[in-house]
Amino acid sequence: MSEQILVNVTPFETRVAIMEQGTLQEVHIERSNQRGKVGNVYLGKVVRVLPGMQSAFIDIGLEKAAFIHIADLRENRIARNNGLPQQQIEKILFEGQTIMVQVIKDAINNKGARLSNQISIAGRMLVYIPFDSHIGVSQKIESETERDRLKEKVMQLMHPDEKGGYIIRTQAEQANDEEILRDIHYLNLRWKDIQKSLQTQAAPCLIYQDLNLLERVMRDMVEPETLSVEVDSRIAFQHLTKWSTIYTPEIVDKAKYYSGSKPLFDISNIEDEINTALSRRVNLKSGGYLVIDQTEALTSIDVNTGGFIGWRNFNDTIFKTNLEASIEIARQLRLRNLGGIIIIDFIDMDNADHQTAVLDELKKALSKDRTRTTINGFSALGLVEMTRKRMRDSLATLLTEPCPTCDSRGYIRTAKTIAYTIMREILREAKQFNPKEFRLILSPAVIDLFLDEESNFLAMLDDFIGKPISLEVDNTYTQEMYDIILL
Repeated sequence: MSEQILVNVTPFETRVAIMEQGTLQEVHIERSNQRGKVGNVYLGKVVRVLPGMQSAFIDIGLEKAAFIHIADLRENRIARNNGLPQQQIEKILFEGQTIMVQVIKDAINNKGARLSNQISIAGRMLVYIPFDSHIGVSQKIESETERDRLKEKVMQLMHPDEKGGYIIRTQAEQANDEEILRDIHYLNLRWKDIQKSLQTQAAPCLIYQDLNLLERVMRDMVEPETLSVEVDSRIAFQHLTKWSTIYTPEIVDKAKYYSGSKPLFDISNIEDEINTALSRRVNLKSGGYLVIDQTEALTSIDVNTGGFIGWRNFNDTIFKTNLEASIEIARQLRLRNLGGIIIIDFIDMDNADHQTAVLDELKKALSKDRTRTTINGFSALGLVEMTRKRMRDSLATLLTEPCPTCDSRGYIRTAKTIAYTIMREILREAKQFNPKEFRLILSPAVIDLFLDEESNFLAMLDDFIGKPISLEVDNTYTQEMYDIILL
């Protein structure tokens, strides 16, 4: 499938859109003052060990202390691989200890960044793991023959005295010996730079920063089927070409400078697609639709037939809608960068063959996803349970913030509810105090209600408490905002 990558660069932000046959599949955004930390290596200091949670907090110089779990400690993995029981974190780490760690998950909401001391440095063909002599292969390369061939090739190209190991990436399948050797040389240089920094820096500090988004495009996102990488900034294009000539020369010719008069992201309606990806509802071409709700615990996706009634019978309509939905769900997971637990509520299907076909279609669509996903199939309640590895903020977390009007509830109280609440408060305060007058400062919607539909009740309240009630509108007030002033 043909793929095109569009890169929009401004001094304050870099945005990358991955298109497949003219349809937006992924959006990556990196702001100059909010660069992600995944892949960065730090010299940190242990500030607290929590034996009950088998975790520790580590100061790496960020605003919030990062944390590391026993499962992400190299020492524990070695013990488990040798058949030994799980280690206790309090026997490995202690307060005040200096430790080299790498960010494996950015800070999300109130959680600090997650760390590991199993350091890895990514190249285009290989990932270098300096503390492990293992040679691994990406799970996306399924052929055992191909996996063995790649392992043998890398082992032959490694220096006899080289320490550490490698994970072979999918890009290595099409690479020749010279390209793999270049990657090995690049990764070894990066590791030597880290070791030099360790000798001169004091904790907490950054000792290795992963590539910026523009450079990661060429290292991680360009595939054999990628037609071009179009960049709309001449300076960024020149930097990308220079960088790629040194580190990824085999794909440097894919980089193109876009000089058109129309904004690059407007050509394929990418701005509209991003706006749609921030809404709950996603319309399907058949007339059905998805409702996507993202919460802190999980993401739920509900499939509905909507106005689609175009097949011979209801079962075929359901099947057709679910098939279309499975493809769109896979796209939305990539586009919105949704991670963690995901629950999909397909329209109920009585036919087991239909369930299998829908699940197969979902797995096929998710096979293009660069982020690891796990599908558990249909549960007893007819829900599909799956997980998608969460490493960076979702698109909604990055581009939106909690609503101050509804206090993140997703809804606001009606004008009538606010009006009745105000009248109850007036009754309560009239019993406690003896003001000369009540003055209400209200939003336009509540004012309109008091002057029209609820005017009789307001007049009755005025007579009951024996105090005048005056109204004042404030156009800056939201519907739930009001003030009761005692004069």
